[in-house]
Amino acid sequence: MSASIIGWSHLPFGKIDALEVEDMIARTASEALSHAGIDATQVDSVHVGHFNGGFNYQDFPSALVFNALPELRFASTVRCENACATGSAAVYSALDAIAAGRSRCALVIGVEKMSSQPTATVGEILQKCSYAKEEAGVPGGFAGIFGGIAQAYFDRYGDQSDALAAIAAKNHANGVANPYAHMRRDFGYDFCRTPSEKNPIVAGPLKRTDCSLISDGAAALIIVSDDLAREAARSIAFRSAVQISDFLPLSRRDPTEFAGARIAWQRGLADAKLTLDDLSLVETHDCFTIAELIEYEAMGLAERGQGAKVILDGVSRKDGRLPINPSGGLKSKGHPIGATGVSMHVMAAMQLAGEAGDMQVPDARLAGVFNMGGAAVTNYLSVLERRQ
Repeated sequence: MSASIIGWSHLPFGKIDALEVEDMIARTASEALSHAGIDATQVDSVHVGHFNGGFNYQDFPSALVFNALPELRFASTVRCENACATGSAAVYSALDAIAAGRSRCALVIGVEKMSSQPTATVGEILQKCSYAKEEAGVPGGFAGIFGGIAQAYFDRYGDQSDALAAIAAKNHANGVANPYAHMRRDFGYDFCRTPSEKNPIVAGPLKRTDCSLISDGAAALIIVSDDLAREAARSIAFRSAVQISDFLPLSRRDPTEFAGARIAWQRGLADAKLTLDDLSLVETHDCFTIAELIEYEAMGLAERGQGAKVILDGVSRKDGRLPINPSGGLKSKGHPIGATGVSMHVMAAMQLAGEAGDMQVPDARLAGVFNMGGAAVTNYLSVLERRQ
């Protein structure tokens, strides 16, 4: 690859009543430019990840940043959307622009404001990312869809409730150290394992602690060509970047295997000339705990049906062989759709730059970032490397 991250910014995720989408875009853009030491006039292109889908009236967000930073006027702008991988779509749009020589300095912004709508409406909007002809009527929205995936997995490989509770507990414990996380609370394994009034069953075998949060948030990156990266205070390079898409209908796939994710990991590691053992950490898409469990198998940490061993043996814990979601993941940090993929790249870049504070994994040099849209329909795998 020929592009590097040299700066970033990240708003605390949560229910953000004081800021509109335009405000969040402006703040993260300004803070990312400052962190990178880049003047706005140096930016050639702006890539905005924003799902929207009806969350907010204002659409066409790609040029909104000009209102706050008029120095960016006349840069090229584009809005990207690819379901829950919308943020990574914006990142890869920037990578493509740099690789094509159309841009030397790209500003990437991921943003979403979801809390302006009632929970039921949020579910209806997100369910449009499923195959409407067959899946629009699934009760519970995407929780219902992933509840069905979890039940299919349980039916084939046995009850995995212990593993799902351990994943939830791990990610909530990690999130306590993340100042940007929506839910900074360590619930513990017993609470996550036991259905209760505060942790009811939501869909299939999934409880509330198995489901990511409805959040508002924004994050931004400055991505530049190699010649500019050499002049930067920090440089986190893309060792590889792969996107793989699969059938949209779950009926066309085995729901207990994320085949597109598996291929993305295989190609991404091969392109980077690395193995999983070379990685210092992974930020992966735990929209639901069953997703992280199946992703263990997709990335090659376990054979199919054996993903539970990864968490129960401590492999994916922060002090384990391969820390997974040291940020707390979507489960703790929150999942503002358009911001998620950008946020995941920010979290990994912070680790590699040694700027992750209490989240820091010691001597982190290589990181995997896996972000998916829908039920493993579109799959993005980035391998990042600390250069300076």
